[in-house]
Amino acid sequence: MRIDKALEQISEIHEHMAKSQMYRGYRAIPMILSGILAIVAARIQPFIVSGADPRIFVLYWTFVAVTAFSIIGGRVIYGYLREEDPHNRQRTTVVVGQLAPSLTVGAILTLAFLVSKDRSLISFLPGIWALLYGLGLSASKPFLPKMIGWAALFYILCGCILVQRAVIFDLGSLSPWEIGIPFGVGQILCGLILYWNLERKRYES
Repeated sequence: MRIDKALEQISEIHEHMAKSQMYRGYRAIPMILSGILAIVAARIQPFIVSGADPRIFVLYWTFVAVTAFSIIGGRVIYGYLREEDPHNRQRTTVVVGQLAPSLTVGAILTLAFLVSKDRSLISFLPGIWALLYGLGLSASKPFLPKMIGWAALFYILCGCILVQRAVIFDLGSLSPWEIGIPFGVGQILCGLILYWNLERKRYES
C-alpha cells in the first residue's frame, strides 16, 4: 500500500511540474478571433478580390494571415513585456521559437511560388500552409495542453487532403474555403482547448 501511495504522490508531483511548465502566453480569445477572421475572410473574398488570379488570391490570404497573427502575437508580446519572471520570459521565447521555423518556411515558399513562372504551384499553397502550421503546433505541444495535439493533427490531415486535391484538380479550383475551413475550424479548436485546459478555472472562480 505504501508503494502504491508513493507512486501516486510521484504522479501528482509530475502532473504539478507539467502544469507549472505550461505556457500561458497564448490566450483563447485571440485564437478564436483569428479563426472567426479566417471564416469571414473566406466568405467575403468573392466580393473583394477575383478568384481568377491565383497571385491575388495569395496576396489576399497573406494579408489575412498577417492580421490573424497580429491578433495572437499582440497578446503574446503584451504578456512578454509585462512579465517580470525571467523564466517565464524564456519560456515565451522557446515556445515562439518552436513555431517560428514553420512560419518562416511557409513565408519563403509563398514568396518563391509567387515569383515562379509556373502558376500551378500556387494551388499547393493552401495545403502547404496547413501542413506547416500543424507541424509548428506539434513542435509546441510539450509546452501546451496535450489536447493541442488533436488540433495539430486536424491541420496536418487538412493539409494532406488539400495537397492531394491540388494534384488532381487544376488551378481554377482554388477556393477561399480551402483556407477558411482549416484555419477557421483549427484556430477556434485551439482557442477552445486553451480555454478548457488553462483559463476555465480562473473564469469560474
